[in-house]
Amino acid sequence: MTPKLLILLFFLGSFFLQAQNLVWKTNMNDAIKMCDDERKPLLIFFTASGTSQKIQNEIFATPDFMDWSSENIILLKLDLSDPSISSEEKEQNVKLKEALGIDELPQVCLATASIRRNKPTINKLGLLEYKMGGAKKWISEAKIILRGE
Repeated sequence: MTPKLLILLFFLGSFFLQAQNLVWKTNMNDAIKMCDDERKPLLIFFTASGTSQKIQNEIFATPDFMDWSSENIILLKLDLSDPSISSEEKEQNVKLKEALGIDELPQVCLATASIRRNKPTINKLGLLEYKMGGAKKWISEAKIILRGE
């Protein structure tokens, strides 16, 4: 009886972990439209292969971040080394990176995004780096930026 219970708990745990996976947009235009529709700010995660995974492992992969982000922001992940995106999309992502003042990768930018007269607009609120201290501290700093403090 105990092995069956353990197996059941394992499968239920796996199901709930998969259900909590983050949903990252990878297309800027789709993310901006979603921000405009849902009236939520945008978290843009600029990354590339070979960059540190600390922010992903210690912040983004936590239940605290998953809960907070699903309620409060739209997630956009722009992998500048992704070979599967078109050269036009890659150029658009690099221009956005430069316009937002992203100097090093990985980097997070919090912004507002909207569409007015069929023209997308992104307004930078602030940059947020990985810092030791865990997801709760990182989320607290993100909230300060989002409130405009």
